[in-house]
Amino acid sequence: MSLTDETAVLPPLPPLPPLPPGPASPLATLEARDLTAWFGDRKVLDRVSLTMPAGGITALIGPSGCGKSTFLRILNRMHELVPSAALAGEVLLDGEDIYDPSRRLIDARRAIGMVFQKPNPFPAMSIRENVLAGLRLTGTRVPRAAKEELVESCLTKAGLWAEVRDRLDAPGGGLSGGQQQRLCIARSLAVRPRVLLMDEPCSALDPTSTRVIEETMLDLAREVTIVIVTHNMQQAARVSTQCAFFLAAQGTPGVIVEHGETTAMFGSPRDQRTHDYVNGRFG
Repeated sequence: MSLTDETAVLPPLPPLPPLPPGPASPLATLEARDLTAWFGDRKVLDRVSLTMPAGGITALIGPSGCGKSTFLRILNRMHELVPSAALAGEVLLDGEDIYDPSRRLIDARRAIGMVFQKPNPFPAMSIRENVLAGLRLTGTRVPRAAKEELVESCLTKAGLWAEVRDRLDAPGGGLSGGQQQRLCIARSLAVRPRVLLMDEPCSALDPTSTRVIEETMLDLAREVTIVIVTHNMQQAARVSTQCAFFLAAQGTPGVIVEHGETTAMFGSPRDQRTHDYVNGRFG
């Protein structure tokens, strides 16, 4: 990873705003305990443990092929969709294992949403229908009278309402790449997740769109715990509160070399490999 990529010209973002006053926060803590993952006979993660605190933005960093995206998909039970996949360990959402046999898959997906690397709105659906599609996908029921309010609320939180409020019936596929990604965020928010996973959400976007998505993440962190995979070190430094550095040596599964507060990970990492990676010496 080079420290001279195109998004490096973006100025620093303001600090994460404090939570508004009110009742106890519904924000969730997500914890991975001793996760080991396989695809067939190939072990891709080895005893990975990480706590992703409520109200924080955790950035998963590291070179390609070290297991970051696999780890992210394990966090909302997408890993098990691969026929050859296997898993050991636990994923705890506020202390409850989402892989417990008594827990329904749909409950995990509703509580832990996902935004993918490539924007994937339903192109034939309108902007409004795209937001509401998340409800149908998870079986979430909302009174008809509340749906328009929900659409406005989710698009506002995703930073898109002002740009599309007058064309909610236009196809979602007609939006720009950055707008499509924010539409996908709005769709994820419609089911009121407690955690939002983001797999390189800005990798296909221009610097301006990247800036808007990052501002959206900072705003959303007031009400949803965020975990993001990114190869962009400047982005990790700008938006995250903590980082976890993944690494896989040749022929070995991925592990977490080091994790901690972002300022410490970038300013005074404990492991030389972390120092070399965040300073662009490999990866």
